[in-house]
Amino acid sequence: MTGFFAEGDLSPNRIELARQQVAAQGYIDLTSSNPTKNGLLFPDAVLRVAADRYLANRRYEPSARGSHAAREAVAAYYARRSPALALAPNDIFLTASTSESYGLLFALLANPGDNLLSPVVSYPLFEYLAEIYRVELRPYALDEAHDWRIDPASLRVQTDERTRGVLIVSPHNPTGAIIRDAQPTLARLGLPLICDEVFAEFTYRVPHTPPLGALYPELPVFQLNGISKLFALPDLKLGWIAMNSNASTLFGERLELLNDTFLGANALTQSMLPDLFAHGWAFVEAMTLQVRQNLDLALAVLAQSPRIHARPPDGGYYLFPEIDGWHDEEALVLHLLDRGVLVHPGYFYGYERGTHIMISCLTERAQLEAGLRLLVDSV
Repeated sequence: MTGFFAEGDLSPNRIELARQQVAAQGYIDLTSSNPTKNGLLFPDAVLRVAADRYLANRRYEPSARGSHAAREAVAAYYARRSPALALAPNDIFLTASTSESYGLLFALLANPGDNLLSPVVSYPLFEYLAEIYRVELRPYALDEAHDWRIDPASLRVQTDERTRGVLIVSPHNPTGAIIRDAQPTLARLGLPLICDEVFAEFTYRVPHTPPLGALYPELPVFQLNGISKLFALPDLKLGWIAMNSNASTLFGERLELLNDTFLGANALTQSMLPDLFAHGWAFVEAMTLQVRQNLDLALAVLAQSPRIHARPPDGGYYLFPEIDGWHDEEALVLHLLDRGVLVHPGYFYGYERGTHIMISCLTERAQLEAGLRLLVDSV
């Protein structure tokens, strides 16, 4: 028997088994990326008004690119970014999620046996999607010593005649690096860029996240975002692919056919999107301020330990500190869990240099501080 699920080992790893064993007595979870579990709830009143407007005139009118009004709202969002990126509604496709957006683009750009360049460190979602679409992922390096910038030499080495695109996450998960300006190597490769920018509004060390389509107007650029992180609405499931003019010209018609095949974005949430942008921005600003304050707190607490080296991130809401004195990340994570705090090891993200852990500063503030102090005392 062959296939994705038949070939993979689906048994729980040692960390998950240990987590299950201590779940009854409780622990502080410093890994959560779920805003609804950390007290960040988008205002009910905005949601009710937006939903009632749809329900009062309920009619299913599917569109391969998605609701025109919703796409206008997304285009207006990019016009407000810094630098501004001018998009037309037809440059935007609505999807059920960022994960679905990735799947559509893997299918659009690559045939089985082709390859895409993927960052290391990297969120493990890419590996699963590559298996599903039978696409090879070739890792390019992020340079820890230089604030996790893309290593241009590794891009060149990994590229061959079957390379179909480059995956970029900005702000990066979990290092927080933001692509601030165009890199000559990427421009010379001339490959399509798929940029995950779901953390774009969560800036910390830099003032804004530039849209990649504005930095590389000469390349086809697909920018992925959605309401899960931006509006703390992972339960309403809506994402989008925003293409710069080059991508729209080269790939718009074929992507329209792919998206029409699935029509994954539900009509209710599409209809609500203009209201989210129009009336939800005060919530977004309050949420991003809270995350910045949590990052301030976390960096201050972690600095109390000479063994913990945490870099202030450009953005996002994660920290990815290196830990001295431990050579086995799994042993470290199990040691911390035994003392009541859960973190993720660096190898969950494909990084095997040094000893690293991942901490989410989306965590509710009191829990974050308590967990960090346990961590400092335990390493």
